[in-house]
Amino acid sequence: MEPLPGIRIRRLRLAGIDRSYDVDFTIEQRVRSLSVIAGAFSSGKTAVLEFIAYGLGAKRHPRHQEVLRRVRSCLLEVELSGEPHVIERSVGEPSKVAFVRRGTLDSKRAAKGESRPIDPTGAPESLSALLLSHCKLEGVQLREAPTSRESRTDPLSFRDLMWLAFLPNERVADKNFLFENDYMRKHKLRQVVDVVFGVHDDRAVELGQRIRELGGRLTQSKAELAAARSFVQEQAPTAVAHGEAISSPLAFERELADITSQLQALDQAAQAGTAFAAQLRHEHQQAARNSRRAASVLRDCETQLARLMPLRAQYADDLLKLGMLGEAQQLFDPLSVTTCPACLNRLPAPPTAADGQCSMCSHDLTDADGALTLGAADAGSQAEGNPVNVAAEIRSTKARLREITNYIEDLDESLAALKLQAEEAAILEEQAAAALDEATSPSVSPFLAARDDLHRQREQVLRLIDQAESYAKLQEGLDKRAATVERHEGQIARLKEKLAQLGDATYDRDRIIAQVSGRYGDLLREWRYPKLSQPFIKPDLTPFVRGEPYPEASSGARTLLTLAWQLAVFEIAVETAAAHPGFLMIDSPQKNLGHGGTLDAVIADAVAIDDFYHHLSVWLAERGAKAQLIVVDNSPPLLAEGSVVARYSRNEDQPPYGLIEDETSAEPEEITR
Repeated sequence: MEPLPGIRIRRLRLAGIDRSYDVDFTIEQRVRSLSVIAGAFSSGKTAVLEFIAYGLGAKRHPRHQEVLRRVRSCLLEVELSGEPHVIERSVGEPSKVAFVRRGTLDSKRAAKGESRPIDPTGAPESLSALLLSHCKLEGVQLREAPTSRESRTDPLSFRDLMWLAFLPNERVADKNFLFENDYMRKHKLRQVVDVVFGVHDDRAVELGQRIRELGGRLTQSKAELAAARSFVQEQAPTAVAHGEAISSPLAFERELADITSQLQALDQAAQAGTAFAAQLRHEHQQAARNSRRAASVLRDCETQLARLMPLRAQYADDLLKLGMLGEAQQLFDPLSVTTCPACLNRLPAPPTAADGQCSMCSHDLTDADGALTLGAADAGSQAEGNPVNVAAEIRSTKARLREITNYIEDLDESLAALKLQAEEAAILEEQAAAALDEATSPSVSPFLAARDDLHRQREQVLRLIDQAESYAKLQEGLDKRAATVERHEGQIARLKEKLAQLGDATYDRDRIIAQVSGRYGDLLREWRYPKLSQPFIKPDLTPFVRGEPYPEASSGARTLLTLAWQLAVFEIAVETAAAHPGFLMIDSPQKNLGHGGTLDAVIADAVAIDDFYHHLSVWLAERGAKAQLIVVDNSPPLLAEGSVVARYSRNEDQPPYGLIEDETSAEPEEITR
């Protein structure tokens, strides 16, 4: 089955620090043809579409406060030509690089994503080039001056193609819908439409240039593939070198799980086989506890002895010092002056303070001088009236020293008994362990041998898993390069086929414009546009109705005209298998029709939104079965209820509150649209 060309949106995930915010556009693993995001104003509906565009290479993402507070990266799961991929870009400052990997958001990452720069969009390795390649538009060049053959060219960007895949709220009903106020963008839009339908001028020259460019890329890709294959052959495991097949890591993981279960069963069998030794195990455990307890008591006793010996020595030293102090007091009397310091004769009486004078020198004593100082050695104790009682201190110190000595002697006497108890407890533990081993060894030995064998098998399987994972990564790199070669070959083949089938560009463009114009009128009739007459689209793509261009219509009428133009281009592109991405996002189809903006009463009364959704349902079920439509609408009708994938209430009592559903207290101007 040929893969579905183009791009389809599967899931959007905004990853935060502690949680993620998802929007799922699939049903039973298939992409929904119609997805509706409904809910109140300012709840984050538009932000969903803007983040999808950001994942596809838009320059900016929504910068609302709750987004910047909660979200760290944007992950977009898409189908590229039918194969699921994940595109990841950081949130905060718009990222310059996107990481693209194969698989889904829930699949295990086999390898790191491929880095794709956002700018320049024309670079072969850019994200834009990758997305355009899946839309069959890789390498397309657009003229800066469409009417000049000598004009310089710019590469087509996927952002340019998004004009046909995303109708934002600000373009709905806008009088500048086709960029009439911007000359360059207006002409680029026309070129993009022509390129999508393959009806642009100089198609032969442009196709030849693309074939040559892709041919160069094909040659380079083949060279890279050959070099990668040589590297894999050099780095592959020995089994590959001998031509043996390497199993997938999943097969080895299943074998590892089987070995683990065998080990568990073996342990259970060993435990059951040695149940008879339960009493011996209990005795061994009790002996081990007794041994540990005896060793702990012995250790405590030795620690106390080690601490008390220095303390006893300190008390003995203090006792010696006190004895010396007592002897000094008997040899020297520092409390009396008995000799005259002038003549060195003995005084008949010690000096005294009499009538405010010193009896020795007749010096007048003041209140500050205080009492006489009789001997400097005991000045402090004399002044305070606290003479040292050496005898009492000696008695106290001797008593404490005696107590410590007695306690040390008691500990020393008990130390020998404690050592004997510890040794006996250790011997009993060894005997209990030996008895347990002797009783269980005949039963356990076979299990031990089997367990060792299983452990060897387990280590071998783990090594094989590492080898298989390494080989799988190498093979994945080869597959990527081979897929690139195959993609380039397919693109070149399709371009050569187009080159051979080229017809008259002018005729082809007129035919396509006629088809789009006819579908445009059919849509307005189906939607019961009031007083409909002369609906058509000019060759410059301007939509007309009632003989007037769309800017002349009322606000509600412009809503219908812009919707009809966008849908007509999309539907014809899908039906003719043109180079369109294959999806379309529409924001606020009821603008000016009852929700948002200025209500156009005439149009709103005449047009029912049910007709819009009825047409989408019928077309998607028939001619647009392979297309995808995503619509943001405040209040879709009951007809579209089955297509609602998210409904935001902006009511804390009715979750989800909004896209960032745990942000419920922000100011109104900070909530996303």
